[in-house]
Amino acid sequence: MAKKVKDKLWVWAHETNSHHKLWNIETPSRMTPAEGAYYLGTPNLIMVRFNDIPARPYDEHMIAMRPLQQVVWSIVGASGVSASDEVDEFLALATKFPNISGAMMDDFLHPVDENGKMATFTPEEVRGVRERLVVGGKQLDLWVVLYDYQLDWPFEPYFEHCDVTTFWTWNAKDLGALETNFEKLEQKMPYSRKVLGIYMYDYGENKPMPVETIQGQSELGLRWLREGRIEGMIFLATCICDLELEAVEWARQWIARVGEEEL
Repeated sequence: MAKKVKDKLWVWAHETNSHHKLWNIETPSRMTPAEGAYYLGTPNLIMVRFNDIPARPYDEHMIAMRPLQQVVWSIVGASGVSASDEVDEFLALATKFPNISGAMMDDFLHPVDENGKMATFTPEEVRGVRERLVVGGKQLDLWVVLYDYQLDWPFEPYFEHCDVTTFWTWNAKDLGALETNFEKLEQKMPYSRKVLGIYMYDYGENKPMPVETIQGQSELGLRWLREGRIEGMIFLATCICDLELEAVEWARQWIARVGEEEL
């Protein structure tokens, strides 16, 4: 059966109201992760802990996500935070919920610290994590986040052990360089499967995302998807989906319009 565009679309999820009063977002949100996926019309979801929320156990959160095609759950949460038993917890969760298809490492890279580290895990630890991501004889994917401003960092030894690289442009004003930056990513990582990250709010500038900006990035992403240069697109985030933002509403209507098209 031919794949449809919507099969390649994801929503980035944080727990309800995670962004309230952050980035000039004053309006509280009541949208849950599962509701955000339903609202946008995306059958796939990436669940990432934000400020150590949600708390364990995670099972009660995954129950609402059972109808989704695929769920990727974070083993490295926002700000690069990961507990010592995070992978163990993830594997237990994936054993119970077969639609979990991968593990996400969010905010994985950081400037070199006083210990000489530039990532949450060492390259050897990343390799070890991926080797453990086997559930029921099935190899799950290891996902990682890369920002445009990190393109010149020496990240290859870490990312060579990852299956999927998600690529994000932090400041909307820098999206004019997206095509050039993506070509650089392709040159540095020809072996990696790539997914384009699309913000529905301009977090870098602390203001709403202009409709024309998200439109341009989404339509470029759809072209790349059809060309086979990317494997999907991620819209961020569920916890702003009920705030009546113009960019969110544009994304929802666009997904409804193009989602049923065959690839």
